[in-house]
Amino acid sequence: MAEIININRARKQRARAASAIKAEENRLRFGRTKAEKQADAAERARAEKLLDESKRD
Repeated sequence: MAEIININRARKQRARAASAIKAEENRLRFGRTKAEKQADAAERARAEKLLDESKRD
């Protein structure tokens, strides 16, 4: 026989799991220092400049 589950409890558990995943993503995205953000922006700008310089006209 199949195990009997409470639909509301399962729904809430699934919502908690999704919330935990989103919280982890937000911690990675927004939980950085100003220096880390500036270094990342500088790296992105350097990569974009290198790509633009290598384009043919």
